[in-house]
Amino acid sequence: MRRETFVNIAALAALFVLPVWANATGETYWVTLTTKVVILAIAGVGLNLALGLGGLVSFGHAAFFGVGGYVMGILASHLQDYVPLLTWPFLFEGSNQMPVIWLVALVFGALTALSIGLLSLRTSGVYFIMITLAFGQMLFYFAISWPAYGGEDGLSIYVRNEFPGLNTLVPIEFYGLCLTVLVAVLFLVWRISLSSFGLALGAARQNAERLQAVGIEPFRIRLTAFVISGAITALAGAMYADLNRFVSPNMFSWQTSGEIMVFVILGGVGRLFGPVLGAALFILMEHILGGMSEFWHIYLGFVLLGVVLFARGGLMGLLAGREVSHD
Repeated sequence: MRRETFVNIAALAALFVLPVWANATGETYWVTLTTKVVILAIAGVGLNLALGLGGLVSFGHAAFFGVGGYVMGILASHLQDYVPLLTWPFLFEGSNQMPVIWLVALVFGALTALSIGLLSLRTSGVYFIMITLAFGQMLFYFAISWPAYGGEDGLSIYVRNEFPGLNTLVPIEFYGLCLTVLVAVLFLVWRISLSSFGLALGAARQNAERLQAVGIEPFRIRLTAFVISGAITALAGAMYADLNRFVSPNMFSWQTSGEIMVFVILGGVGRLFGPVLGAALFILMEHILGGMSEFWHIYLGFVLLGVVLFARGGLMGLLAGREVSHD
């Protein structure tokens, strides 16, 4: 068994065992904290598909994260306030069903990524980074100026949305649902990385001209990856809003984009479980150091600097070696 495969299995086992132990001992706070790790890891996995496999350094993935969050907020708020979302051509009162909300979040996340990708992917390097950042900031200020859904104050949802057969208000049940989604997303990205599409995406990252010479258009490959990446990140946004029962323009902010990228860098760019380890380390530092000082990001900066200078494979690289693998 390869070292990275062993680390992946160990990380997945920890995600199963630790929350069950915390729930059994009455430490439900740790269940909620681990739920936050799992949801943010999903967002990191979405970015890692574009960044790790495709080499697309997007600094605007908060756009998709926020879209997913607002999809949840808008659908749930209309139902809780008894105000129909649509009256024509058919009556739609909103929804508090997670499968419906997640499906709509995936669709809107994909459409947003398609719109942004059609423009931004015609550039590269720092221009691509700045265009994706600009789109994220545009949506951030749009959300601030949208008084129908809270504007700058955000939007509160009083009761967590429902999933058939589960009581999502019970922390361990909601956690199990989120973990199942993370495993499904990891499996999807793993299959993509091994497919002919994944190989073409890797080739587009390494040498786009050579890929084009054999008859494969790099733009379409990158755009498809960007759309899938945006949809996954939007799904994470909808789940994160459900966890907090609150959505705000901060979900669109450049700081959120930066945090998602930090998950990937800390864990290991291009590593399947890299964003999972990165999100866990980030939240653990936030919990421990944040209780000591409000300026805990200084320590995060030192850790990130150390990773960039001395452990470019991230935490996964330290644990499993430098060779990048997706199994």
